[in-house]
Amino acid sequence: MKDKKKNDRIYNVAVIGAGGIGIDHITSFQKHPNARVVAIAETSAARGSEAAELHNIPEVVTDYKKLIAHPGIDVISIALPNYLHAPVALAALRAGKHVMIDKPMATRAADAARLVAEARNQKRLLMVGQNNRFTPEVQTAKKLIADGVPGDVYHAKTAWTRRAGIPRIGSWFTQKKYASGGATYDIGVHALDRCLYLMGEFDAAAVSGQTYSKFGPRGLGDGNWGKGEIDPSRRFDVDDLSVALIKLKSGRTVLLEASWAAHQPAPDFNGTQLFGTDAGILFPPLQLFRDTPRGYVTELVKTSAPYASTNRMTHFIDCLLGKAEPYVKPAESLAVQKILDAIYLSAKTGKEVRVK
Repeated sequence: MKDKKKNDRIYNVAVIGAGGIGIDHITSFQKHPNARVVAIAETSAARGSEAAELHNIPEVVTDYKKLIAHPGIDVISIALPNYLHAPVALAALRAGKHVMIDKPMATRAADAARLVAEARNQKRLLMVGQNNRFTPEVQTAKKLIADGVPGDVYHAKTAWTRRAGIPRIGSWFTQKKYASGGATYDIGVHALDRCLYLMGEFDAAAVSGQTYSKFGPRGLGDGNWGKGEIDPSRRFDVDDLSVALIKLKSGRTVLLEASWAAHQPAPDFNGTQLFGTDAGILFPPLQLFRDTPRGYVTELVKTSAPYASTNRMTHFIDCLLGKAEPYVKPAESLAVQKILDAIYLSAKTGKEVRVK
């Protein structure tokens, strides 16, 4: 996985997908001196050519399989609709490539487990781009917890909720056959992942969840994210809001909320609150709540990024160079996928789901 003997090695990267996320992958990798984005695969020839010209990328293809088979490519970075994440990542791993995959890891835990096993078998780096872990707020909160400041963190509330932020009604994001899920998969996964990371526990015992679709089917709550095609005739058939109570194996709990569209005071809220026996933590902005001899106080905490680069792609290359340990481990992303599966199953059946 790491190349400790050749810390000056250049890694050739191919990005699969040149939509909004794909462009972010390209520009993020290009910030590392040991990474070269040498190719793009994009089914839209016009969109692929535009991205290649704008970002000085020498090769563009419409069939991603050509890049997976290319002997000169070291890293496959996947920025595709959710339903393609697992099959493309699996093919890339089997071809001996290192793989950066955008969230969610897959659309079901069984497929995510295959990716984890294949990466282990091939001795290749597999990482899910959970960029919310990389923020200075999260990294500073993690250090506060490691230093024991909040005491025992026994409960958390975590959310990413938008007032009107559906990624363009009629795009692949809002069609179940391509996305598999809606707000839960798109932004809820970020809130969930960073919360479990902060708590230092990913294995859930049971999940109760409920999903709603109240705005999208009425053509309300639209946003402007993405570059994919829009088909107004396509039915909006994913969730635009979800809630879940997650009971971890230790007995601690997490309350998760995600929404693309909802009546709320802020246009966008993306934060986490941790309840500890000695203090509480909330962000944004990063705050600490606790009792002191001078009374109950709220302290604003200065943030820093002590653990990893704030750029998930440059961190990925640092891991390949042997300069860093993977900040997002495949087993953790698999555990997150199991919880996502359980949320949707609980919403479908109306029952609490035990997680195996």
